[in-house]
Amino acid sequence: MKVSVNHDLCEGHGKCEASAPAVFEVRDDDLSYVLVDDVPADQVDNVEKAIRLCPRAAIAWVQES
Repeated sequence: MKVSVNHDLCEGHGKCEASAPAVFEVRDDDLSYVLVDDVPADQVDNVEKAIRLCPRAAIAWVQES
């Protein structure tokens, strides 16, 4: 599964990084970045939590076709 961060919405609150530090990183530009191409199975629940906690709803699963 893939996840993305919409940088037009992201304000770098860091809730995603706190929830899933193996998947997200807030960098010096105050934006969150996805660190992995595919979310490992053991991180799916953490990413779900990050999606729920993001105050700007900037994180979403990528629908692959």
